[in-house]
Amino acid sequence: MATTGRTAADIAASVERDLHAREIAPGDALPPVRTLAAELGVNANTVAAAYRTLRERGIVETHGRAGTRIRARPATTQRTTLGPSVPPGARDLASGEPDPALLPSPVFPEPGHWRPLYVHGALYPPFEDAARTVLDAVGVPTDHLAATSGALDGMERSLTAHLRPGDLVAVEDPSWGNLLDLLGALNLTPRPIPVDDQGPDPAATEDALRAGARAFVVTARAHNPTGTSVSAERAAALRPILAAHPRVVLLEDDHGNDICGRDLHTLAGITTHWAHIRSASKAYGPDLRCAAVAGDAITIDRIIGRQRLGPGWVSHALQHAVAHAWTSAEVAAHIRAAREAYRTRRTGLIEALRERGVRAVGDTGFNVWIEVRDETAAVAGLLARGWVVAPGARYRITSPPGLRITVATLTAEETGPLADAVAEAVRTGAARAGR
Repeated sequence: MATTGRTAADIAASVERDLHAREIAPGDALPPVRTLAAELGVNANTVAAAYRTLRERGIVETHGRAGTRIRARPATTQRTTLGPSVPPGARDLASGEPDPALLPSPVFPEPGHWRPLYVHGALYPPFEDAARTVLDAVGVPTDHLAATSGALDGMERSLTAHLRPGDLVAVEDPSWGNLLDLLGALNLTPRPIPVDDQGPDPAATEDALRAGARAFVVTARAHNPTGTSVSAERAAALRPILAAHPRVVLLEDDHGNDICGRDLHTLAGITTHWAHIRSASKAYGPDLRCAAVAGDAITIDRIIGRQRLGPGWVSHALQHAVAHAWTSAEVAAHIRAAREAYRTRRTGLIEALRERGVRAVGDTGFNVWIEVRDETAAVAGLLARGWVVAPGARYRITSPPGLRITVATLTAEETGPLADAVAEAVRTGAARAGR
């Protein structure tokens, strides 16, 4: 690392250049403020301001006496370069992607149906109608709606509508890796909430809200990475806690929706400001970057207002495709078949692992989560046997180490050999951890 510059902006830009040139890497420590200031011949306050800029951009994080380090997933890193590498011949079970063979074909409007879009609203009427139909059916208020470019876009717009850098956000632990990256990029502080087989822990949630959390992000169904869904009992326990903190912004992520096979027990509408986000990518196709966001009037108005100054709207072609998917009887039958296939693959692996003495969870969706003693050793052991899985560090804050295995394309013939490999890797890792 050869940081240069005389101003805070130049120093921050130099660190970014070093990161892009791979002269520094995620996890690397930056020099202490006074050390770098002396090397550059500038005031320590200048370096401190540069580090603050990098922190606000989601590139570094500071941990007290541990100093300032490049984040594990800096916001400047391209998303496509962040997954585990898959050597030739290895089986990729780390992607988190659905099975392409189980995705319905999107239906786009005929060219002759288009009208000049600049004179029409951002919300495509058929999409609005479809969103109201599917959300009303599960008890989510639909007085105010917006369309965003997927779940993460909806989360970012909802968070920035109300929060400021430094605010505390209660978030499930483990949690969706991209959400944790987003919080870092927005310079928001995650407050981890343990997750069990019914959803976020109520006592920990209450503690976080009392500690000043400005927002609470909860996955309604198909929690990534554990597959948990919020049960009716857990929702009943969380509702009075949220009601006692009406100023908390609730974000409810329902990315799994129709592939889950579990009822939605929504928390939407309890707090003053809230957003329920239903996206299409996991069930209907990753390229359908479109989500319906229901929320209170102020939240939705701020989302739409800020959106108008950027992309303007989500493509009406995408909105049309999603509206068709949500209302077509043919597509519904396709999704039911996909849901059953994912259930079979998921439960098949969980049962095979149980027979080998390994506990795994995965109630919904197409991921299976396994707690391990030594995450690094388990991942390496599986890779040596030809299986690529996602290390749990990608999803954890303070929760125990684990592995996420995507079973979306797992075949019945592969299930036994994979379970054998996982059991051996887990035993080997436990033995190493016990030394």
